[in-house]
Amino acid sequence: MSDARDADGTRVTRVRTPAWRLALGVLLVIALLATPFWGPRTLATLDFFRVRKVELLGVRYTPPDEVLERLAVDTTQSVWDPLEPLVARVSRHPQIERVTVTRKLPGTLVVDVTERRPIALVAVGATLRAVDERGVTLPLDPSRTPVDAPVVRAARRGTTVYHLLGAMQRDAPRLYARVSSIASVGSDELLIQVAELPVRTMTTVSLARLGDIEPVERDLARRQLRAAELDLRYRDQVIARLP
Repeated sequence: MSDARDADGTRVTRVRTPAWRLALGVLLVIALLATPFWGPRTLATLDFFRVRKVELLGVRYTPPDEVLERLAVDTTQSVWDPLEPLVARVSRHPQIERVTVTRKLPGTLVVDVTERRPIALVAVGATLRAVDERGVTLPLDPSRTPVDAPVVRAARRGTTVYHLLGAMQRDAPRLYARVSSIASVGSDELLIQVAELPVRTMTTVSLARLGDIEPVERDLARRQLRAAELDLRYRDQVIARLP
């Protein structure tokens, strides 16, 4: 300890920090930097970090109780327990495409899921089943969980139709919302019901080609005409058949 005076003459006392305290401070800094290696294991033993709440994000079609059942956590577990096993268990649900689990301290787990979205309804026996873009049947019951999707009545339901609807759902949602059904006609044609307007096209139709019906619809409305059918089968043409 030493005495001195500052610029205005006031007496101040300076205390010199012992070397052992400086060494202890350095050790504490090193310990904090090493926390990722030992911290979670130690913190997991504290009651303060027990799981008290689970937040589910992105759940629309998957029953929340099924997610919680696969998560399999309770208040005896800590938010600092490894998250990878939780992700693996929830990811095995057939309705879920991706999942992340994060911590919200002190006692909340946040489960954010990306679901496999239904893009069509198909007849399976006497019931309708929802399918995703791959054409895979999803584990949801449209009679209990409302699914706003077109009904595919194609006799040969290849994945082409589902890929088309998936692209439409992502990139042309307004058009997708107007499609009520798709049926196969022969081996290489489709009949797409767009609102009240049937649209005849090839199975190889692109999303851009389907967009060609919009200006034709506007032109017909301007002339107060109503088509019985639009035909896209001919290259660079949209044929409007009148009643």
